[in-house]
Order: sequence, then C-alpha cells, then structure tokens
Amino acid sequence: MADDRAERVRTREFFGERAAGWDAKFPDDGPRYAAAVAEIAPGEGAFVIDAGCGIGRALPLLREAVGPRGTVLGVDLTPEMLARAARHRAYAALVLADCAALPLPDGVVDLVFGAGLISHLPGPAEGLRELARVTAPGGRLALYHPIGRAALAARHGRAITPDDLRAEPNLGPLLAANGWRLVSYTDTDERFLAVAERV
Repeated sequence: MADDRAERVRTREFFGERAAGWDAKFPDDGPRYAAAVAEIAPGEGAFVIDAGCGIGRALPLLREAVGPRGTVLGVDLTPEMLARAARHRAYAALVLADCAALPLPDGVVDLVFGAGLISHLPGPAEGLRELARVTAPGGRLALYHPIGRAALAARHGRAITPDDLRAEPNLGPLLAANGWRLVSYTDTDERFLAVAERV
C-alpha cells in the first residue's frame, strides 16, 4: 500500500512537471485519437469516462460520439493536467481523482477510455478492478496509445521486454483477473488499442 502511495506521488509529479508543454510535445496525435474513438464508438447517450484524461485531448471527440444526451467525465490524478483540460469544460465534467478510487456508484459507465493509462496505474490490478466496479456488465474498456509498444520503446531508447504489462500474454490475464475479458488487441507502430468487455 505504501508503494502504491509513493507511485501515485511519482505519477503526479511526473505529469505535473510536463503538463504545460504536453500539447507541443505530441502535436500530431489528434487524428489518431479521432480514429480510435470512432472505432470504439461509444454511441449516442452513453456514459463515458476518460480515465487519466491528461490535458483532455479526447474529451471533445468523446462528447461528439455520445451526443447531447450522453455524459463524458474526465478523471485525472494530476491537478496540473486537469487545469489544462479545463479548456474542454464545455465537453465534459472534470474530476480530480485516482482511477483506483472513483467517486461513482457501481455499474453506471458504458465505456472507459484510457489513453496511456495502463502504464501509469500505480496498482494496475486495483485500478482495473475499480474501473470494472463502475462499469455496467457488457460495458467496455479501451486501453489506447497513439503509437504501439515497439515505437514507444524506441522513442524512449529502449527495447520491449517480456514483462511489459501491455503485451497481450500479460494484459489478457490481468484483465481477466479483475473483471474484464479482452475482446480485441492491436499493437502496431501506428497505435496500441486493447478493448475489453466488463464480465
């Protein structure tokens, strides 16, 4: 538990220091986000959480997908990131919260969208269980990144290792143990998208 708390502090510090320049760092990701949201198609009237919403780049896309009757909630652990996401308040409600302790009742969410989320959950199992708790049976979790695992590792000057949490042989069992069933998995240089269904 102390390790998880320390990891949360590190995550908050890491993203807090980078929030102001995040837009400039990845300026070309918009079309890839749009393609991912179009593919997962939350549908008119859905309740969607952008878990670890960061600066909120997916919020307008998710709002467009769910329409005026839908609900979009952006959740982030880092105040500085959430402050940058505030420009999207017309599209979503924003909540400063830990994805492992969401201020929501059981079974109300239709889709959880998590861009870059799985690598930054301090306790991945705990976070996935909490996301499952708030998701209705049959609801979905979309774990996304605008580039795939190999491209991301190369960007950071390292190689993929067998213990990578996002590798399909690791991710599938982790999801299954925490309320989800992996239904599709894509990992190319152009994107990472793993979609799971709440069981």
